[in-house]
Amino acid sequence: MRGSRAHTLQRRFGKDVVILKEGERICGIGGSIATVPIVQNKAYFHVTIQQTGVWGVGLGHKQTPLDKVPITNQFWGVRENGDIVKCEEVIGKMPKTVEEGDVVGFTYDHVELHIYVNGIDIGQTITGIKGPVYPLIYVDESAIIDIKFKNFVIEPPAGFTEILVEQTIL
Repeated sequence: MRGSRAHTLQRRFGKDVVILKEGERICGIGGSIATVPIVQNKAYFHVTIQQTGVWGVGLGHKQTPLDKVPITNQFWGVRENGDIVKCEEVIGKMPKTVEEGDVVGFTYDHVELHIYVNGIDIGQTITGIKGPVYPLIYVDESAIIDIKFKNFVIEPPAGFTEILVEQTIL
């Protein structure tokens, strides 16, 4: 596997979602998944909350429904109210409310999804994620979120890198 690094949020998105800034900003109502799944071990991405509202960020499948908010089916991640969710189940709570300007980061190694706020691991882990997964974001009620797959505001934890695009070498 050899990696290229170009990807955005434009793979698939809800009918009332607006994608701006060359695929790095989401607003409107609904969700979007990244153009590529996470194929390598030790991947990292993060979002900046530009404007609060209803939102969720994490991982989802290619088939995850993206029109209804909050997304619950086939979604592993965090919501604006601090809930940490594994599909339809709340499995934990963030220790602090995420506010405008905060950077929420995610590391994924195909076993565990870790969540960071402003570079600090919040100590909550999501496990049991199955199948190929994509970074997923949903928004409603005026939320605006920027996502970074490279050129990070806060650098990834040691050993983690940006999400690579799988390429076949003949």
